[in-house]
Amino acid sequence: MNLQFSFIKMKKFEVLEHIADGKFRAFGKSREEQFGNAVFAMFSFMFEAKVASKVEKEIHIEAKDEKALLYKWIEEFLYLLDADSFIPAKVKKIKISKSKGVFTLNAVVLGDASNKYKSIGSVKAVTYAEMELAKDFVQVVVDL
Repeated sequence: MNLQFSFIKMKKFEVLEHIADGKFRAFGKSREEQFGNAVFAMFSFMFEAKVASKVEKEIHIEAKDEKALLYKWIEEFLYLLDADSFIPAKVKKIKISKSKGVFTLNAVVLGDASNKYKSIGSVKAVTYAEMELAKDFVQVVVDL
């Protein structure tokens, strides 16, 4: 018997329709992969260019639940863009854990300075509106 296997590459994210804001779903085989892809989904509203991996940032976040962790994770990148002109290119390492009722995210992210890339828009804030954490994806709405 001859078996053929088809391997379909999972898409990282999709932008969804929303009346006034930016909405996306980020996919992944793990929660870490979904969180990582959520960052790139958000930045797709702001930049189209392929970003170089020249600067390394270490990120440590704690929250009471996974929704709050996702919110803080994405918000951290808005802060890094504003304060350090940092755009992510690659999530080098990311680990989410839970201990004593607290969720912790530790990550190493590579990126570059935003002034080297043409901006196509801006994200003002992350929202909890329509935020969803499912088995295969996370969904987020951002204020444009």
